[in-house]
Amino acid sequence: MKISVSSYSYNQYLRDGRMTQLSAVKKAAEMGFEGIEFTELTPCETPTKADKLDYARKIREETRKYGIEIVAYCVGANLYHESDKKNAAAVANVCDSVDIASELGAPIMRHDVCYGTRVNGRTVSFEYQLPTIAANARKIAEYAASKGVKTCTENHGLVSQDSDRVERLYNVVNHENYGLLVDIGNFACADEDSVTAVSRVAQYAIHVHAKDFYITRFGEKGKYEGGFQSRGCNTLLGSVIGEGDIPTAQCIAILKKAGYDGFVSIEYEGFEDCIEGLRRGLINLKKYI
Repeated sequence: MKISVSSYSYNQYLRDGRMTQLSAVKKAAEMGFEGIEFTELTPCETPTKADKLDYARKIREETRKYGIEIVAYCVGANLYHESDKKNAAAVANVCDSVDIASELGAPIMRHDVCYGTRVNGRTVSFEYQLPTIAANARKIAEYAASKGVKTCTENHGLVSQDSDRVERLYNVVNHENYGLLVDIGNFACADEDSVTAVSRVAQYAIHVHAKDFYITRFGEKGKYEGGFQSRGCNTLLGSVIGEGDIPTAQCIAILKKAGYDGFVSIEYEGFEDCIEGLRRGLINLKKYI
């Protein structure tokens, strides 16, 4: 396994202007990461596809300059709509992102699939959305194959977050160019034990995120203030890898046992300075690997 970092991990610095996605390449290399992934390229406030393609070329050159690999590109997506026209538009939009991933030189692209169960004022379960989502994801995987990019979905977004749901999604998509991005920490957002969840889906992993949280059970007092609520009203607060409540070392061992030998990308969401949080997290993750 190799260790990479998500550009999202530098969000504190990206938001206040101390860093750009382009300058994040140099910082990641200086910190000792072997790879970097990017989330939604933002060369300007409202970038066009042409703006993103141009920025992708600049980032690719920067990674060559500093000898670091681009490992993935991550984008949002909602692949459930109740009209053929809207579904076709959603697929086309994600395929545009595939073009950007290809220009970036990213071998893997993660796209989301849905964000909720309320559609046009009614409740539509994940199971109900699944056939439409899978059909659209399959079309994207087919297009991405022509561009040399492999697509995947992450346990992400509260709806498609449980290990059994992403496993079913993987099986229904049923395409050789499609896999799963296994985020070790994200299962806690759906109140699922990470060891059980990772054990279930490790065999489908084509990319991995390492993320850690301090978890405060409902009705208990947390070690720190802040955070957000899980689906079951527990409180999650981002932490340094190896310092929170996610059993990261065991999850890495499970992935190894399943034969995973790709990149593990740190996605830091902690409240401490992100550079310091990443520094300590990288030390811990190296030990686990």
